[in-house]
Amino acid sequence: MNETSPLFVISVAAELAGMHPQTLRQYDRIGLVSPTRTAGKSRRYSMRDVVQLREIAQLSAEGVSLEGIRRVLGLEDEVTALRARVRELEAALADEMLNRPGRRVFAAGTAGEIVTLKAGTRTRRENAVVVWRPLER
Repeated sequence: MNETSPLFVISVAAELAGMHPQTLRQYDRIGLVSPTRTAGKSRRYSMRDVVQLREIAQLSAEGVSLEGIRRVLGLEDEVTALRARVRELEAALADEMLNRPGRRVFAAGTAGEIVTLKAGTRTRRENAVVVWRPLER
């Protein structure tokens, strides 16, 4: 059992979220919260759904429209998915670095060319100061 397990019938989910069951039905219709359905087509809400319902209630109390709430929730889901992908890519990169020690590293030079470096070395950086002065009119 985890946070996405469909556990609660609509009346229990509504009580946990501090809402009326009809509100939950409306949110389901417009796609704000989509609970899983049983074979008999009744709604089953997870703990994650209840948390999302509470977030919707808070945003609504702050004056955010339902369309705005839908966009906020969509962006939060996208951020969560992107963070998971970044963790996945970081793990793959770490595995690759462990499996291939001593491989060469590449960097971009000052003119945009590719510079090959040995692992553990850094490129030399230029310490030039550039002064900008606006054109006098």
